[in-house]
Amino acid sequence: MTTFINEQDAYELLARAGLPGLRRGLVRSLEDAQALPFAPGEKVVLKGVAQDVWHKSDLGLVRFEAFDAGRIWAQAREMEALGAPHGAWKGTLVVEMVDFRKVSGLPTEALVALRRTPEAGWTLVLGIGGLHTNAWGEEIAPCLWPVSLVTPEQALADFKAHYLGRIWLGAMRQGKPLTDETTILDWLRGLWKLVDLLDGMGAELLEMNPVVLDPQGRPVALDGVGTLGEVPAPPAPGPDPKGLLDLLVKPRTIALAGISARPGTPGRMIMDNLLLSTLDRKAIIPIKPNTAEIDGLPCLNGVEDLAANPVDMLILCLPAAQTVEAIRQLCAQGGGAQVVYLVPGGVGDGADTEGRGRAVSELLAERRARGLWTPALVGPNGLGFVSSEGRVNTLFIPREKLPVEARGGALSMVSQSGAFLISRLSTAPHLPLRYAVSIGNQIDVKLSDFVAALASDAQTRVIATYVEGFQPGDLLATAKAARAAAAQGKWVVLYKGGRSSEGQKAASSHTGALAGDWALQRALLKRAGVIVCESMGSYEAALAWLAAFPEGRPSRVAVVTNAGFESVCSADVLEGALGGHQLDEAGTAALKTLLETHKLQDLVNPRLPLDVTPMADAEAYLACTRLLAQSGADTLVVGLVPFTRRLDTESPAAMAAFAQALAGIARESGKRLGVAVEGGTLYEAYRQALMEAGLPVFPSMEKALQGLRTLAEA
Repeated sequence: MTTFINEQDAYELLARAGLPGLRRGLVRSLEDAQALPFAPGEKVVLKGVAQDVWHKSDLGLVRFEAFDAGRIWAQAREMEALGAPHGAWKGTLVVEMVDFRKVSGLPTEALVALRRTPEAGWTLVLGIGGLHTNAWGEEIAPCLWPVSLVTPEQALADFKAHYLGRIWLGAMRQGKPLTDETTILDWLRGLWKLVDLLDGMGAELLEMNPVVLDPQGRPVALDGVGTLGEVPAPPAPGPDPKGLLDLLVKPRTIALAGISARPGTPGRMIMDNLLLSTLDRKAIIPIKPNTAEIDGLPCLNGVEDLAANPVDMLILCLPAAQTVEAIRQLCAQGGGAQVVYLVPGGVGDGADTEGRGRAVSELLAERRARGLWTPALVGPNGLGFVSSEGRVNTLFIPREKLPVEARGGALSMVSQSGAFLISRLSTAPHLPLRYAVSIGNQIDVKLSDFVAALASDAQTRVIATYVEGFQPGDLLATAKAARAAAAQGKWVVLYKGGRSSEGQKAASSHTGALAGDWALQRALLKRAGVIVCESMGSYEAALAWLAAFPEGRPSRVAVVTNAGFESVCSADVLEGALGGHQLDEAGTAALKTLLETHKLQDLVNPRLPLDVTPMADAEAYLACTRLLAQSGADTLVVGLVPFTRRLDTESPAAMAAFAQALAGIARESGKRLGVAVEGGTLYEAYRQALMEAGLPVFPSMEKALQGLRTLAEA
């Protein structure tokens, strides 16, 4: 069975979708040539159509002629001789030559690619086409539209701002329109219908290059090829989302299997951390065969004992084969643990050489399809989780290495990588964490399930995620869950590891390779309202702001600093979506009076960004900050270069008082307030005092503003 969509097939699909087409006919005999709908002498294009031949011109299978039936038939036989050795011969397609609309010196041809991927479903790529598609694609990014998240009307708004859209619609300087918005919208609606047709036949790709504007201004495809795949199977049933949040975030009973008597083993470390929680000791249930008790806690002999004593969560810290057997046992007995957290690898990952993961997935799917009780599995390769509910810590990291505790707040974190998670917990211990979890390889409960669950949590306002790859179908599911969270006023922040620079280049004239896999993923996520961070620095800075101030979006920033370089650098950064605030006449007058009060009038220019010089003491800083908090700025950034003796960076009481006063200004004004402390390790206690007051603290003014810009431009 062929998997190739040839040009003749492509034209028929376009016609079925109601898209503008060309007069054409397929020639396989002289009679076919004589029946073509062209007048003698009319300009036509001949295209040899052979199965699996993408680039016809490379084989001499594209020719331009004045219509004459006999001449066309002679050319068709020559083309068959050239093309048949390269694929099953379909015939010679004869198409009208379009005198399409052009603009001197500017590109007017488009590439349109419809692509289906397991991660994202259907994506529509629209960029500059023609012979130099790749070169244009490297300079001017195409429009990328995840079809399930974008309407034709939204696509039109994007296209109007794109370079090609501005050319077509006459928005360039001294440009004249080649078409109109109504025509483009009708065409886009046809492309959405085309996606439905392609999906129904199991297609994976249809690429049209070039698409031009005919004399009536209608977009028409001059070429089209694609590929078929298998009709996607419906997704396997996943865990029931009802009640998943409580089971994940605040389990009331936890059983643990795989505890060794040896200290320092994963199971032992998990047990030690669990015993430090505020859970009732009876809620912690060790499972160890032939053992009466551990640390005074009665042991169960095996997971079969959970049938009569079910728990919310079972943590399996067993070898892979035993882990699979425990899951089978739970299913066979029809209960025992609503959630099973898988610590070990070797189940559905690169170390699984025996198909254990596939067998478990099939077991779960089969049971859910039959309506049978089925546990929700988190992992494998899970490093654990921490929750402010009950101060639960199931990480297999010793307390002396990671003295972390989720103390409650607006932020929850979901990380595919356990190492990434614990690194963040270690380097940013003051983040107000509600919940943080390592989700591993997601054999069952996936990233989208966690995002959806946390979006329903009243206390979580920010969901921070780290991912290295999406399970089939889960990119789209995550985007939809994130969009639902955004509709509730919540933030979803994402950083993706494992991005290839090669994947971002326009490496091929085929489909979405024009954009690269990461570009497609990013477009889908951003369309759903996800804050997609391009660097770890912007990710950390954005989280620091959101953890402290999860409401609203920054736009106007007032900066006060005691260093000229911070003032100058901030002025360079504050433009566009994140603008620098300026005081009005009354505000400037009030600032002048304040500076006179603190005897700074001869040293400080009363304008923003405000450089109060190293002569400003803590009281002057606070007075200036209070004044700016009363202005129209929505965000305040206080820059503290701490080398001046005017700032007390040694007395714990003085540092704490200053920090609490700044935090009070933020509270009373309802404004965001962050602090940049540009100094070395000597000033860690100073930073610590500010963080303990609940303020976001940054190592530089640039990083503070970088975090704000990430949020403003999302």
